[in-house]
Amino acid sequence: MRKITIALSFVFTAALTMVSCVDNPYVTEENYLNKPNAGHSWVVGLQKQLALTTNIVVINAEITSDNYFNNYTQYSKVFDQPQIDYFDPDVNNLQASIQALREMAVYGIEVVLPKDPTLTEEQVAFMHFCKGYAQLLGGEFFLGLPESNLGKISTTTDMLNKAVESFAVAYDMETKAEVKNAYALFMARAYYRLGNKAQAKQYAEIAITTPTLLYNIQFDGKNSVPNEMQNATYDALPNRLAPLPRLDYLDPKFFSVGTPQNDQKSLALAKAEEGYLILAEWALATHDLAMSKQYLYQLLEVVEARPTELVDDKKETRNGGIRSDYPLKEVGIRFDANSPEKQGYVVDRQKGKVVVSKVSGTKVTKADLESITSADELLYTIYLLRQEIFISEGRRLADLGIKYPISQIEEGNNPHVSGAFTKVLIPEFIPLQAGMDDFTTDAVTGVVTMKYDMNKVLVAHKNSPYIMPLLK
Repeated sequence: MRKITIALSFVFTAALTMVSCVDNPYVTEENYLNKPNAGHSWVVGLQKQLALTTNIVVINAEITSDNYFNNYTQYSKVFDQPQIDYFDPDVNNLQASIQALREMAVYGIEVVLPKDPTLTEEQVAFMHFCKGYAQLLGGEFFLGLPESNLGKISTTTDMLNKAVESFAVAYDMETKAEVKNAYALFMARAYYRLGNKAQAKQYAEIAITTPTLLYNIQFDGKNSVPNEMQNATYDALPNRLAPLPRLDYLDPKFFSVGTPQNDQKSLALAKAEEGYLILAEWALATHDLAMSKQYLYQLLEVVEARPTELVDDKKETRNGGIRSDYPLKEVGIRFDANSPEKQGYVVDRQKGKVVVSKVSGTKVTKADLESITSADELLYTIYLLRQEIFISEGRRLADLGIKYPISQIEEGNNPHVSGAFTKVLIPEFIPLQAGMDDFTTDAVTGVVTMKYDMNKVLVAHKNSPYIMPLLK
């Protein structure tokens, strides 16, 4: 399998103190910049910030979406509703983590790089990637963010365009083919969100020339940067987050064997599956159902080849305080009240070890694809696949069209923030009062029925300006 892992060798370096809120009298900016290999230590600090930002983004995005609900007392108590207020500390933390990644990347490029000629092209490309990735996250999750410290506000479109610019620089500088293709996939993702069909297609096609592409961020439990999604869904007991029951078979994606501190699983920031999904949606947008299906057939082959592992998950009892009726046995599932009953979606973890899809998993089969006869059915399947394949990676929220506001702290300090940016964007078709996560359980049969099939809801509102960008 071709994969690129950003390994975090956490050492105490000046790079980390430079972004601290506390001044270190022993490390001045001039002193740091004039040290040998200052840029190399800055890259280490940037790698750490990328992991920290990933943690905050993934946890909050998964809770806000229909993938998981917070079944315990840790993390946000209201994002499940979804209730998102600009004065919520979690909104501020999310914004701050993205901005920290961007500012560290910009400082590395503009200040550190000119002082350290020993930096490699790959390291400089990584700095530009991080700058672009921060802009991409901003564009996917926020209505707008400051373009710099207390600076003017960049809109969603502004940030996505800036992401493309930075990814393009990283792509041009990178020399390793597999990393270059990963940067191409990030460009495809940004163009996808911009609704640029031609460019999304072009870079997705480049990306899938490495059909098993995997660009990972690695965590370090020994140095206080664990995979927080792993902690929330496996390591911490009771598990803090519970998946929507129809996604139960995909949880956990991350797990530990032995001491969690020593076994923190990596998380995919990009993988080839996305290229095939973008191309399938592009083909559907051009009314070529046959070609769209062909891309999905290829996608299923990639998913089938991804690694799985048998994992002991007997300690998982879904015993939080929010729901006491979560199914623990192998029962039937209905995606909504009008859907047929399906089997195999809820796992009985007491029977023995369960199969964990370590990169991607799905219940969609080739036969399912062959039976599809309409564009809406195919669109539904594409978004179901996106949900299943990207679970636990923080990707679903953008597909739902929800965007966070700029935080109250930013508004109070930045005169460029207008009131429009302090309002959350929740499309009118998104159920409130925790409706996306709701389900009922038949007292006799145990069959679990979701209150909403959100992929049906998305298809029904495909003309909304907030979702399905390639259809516009």
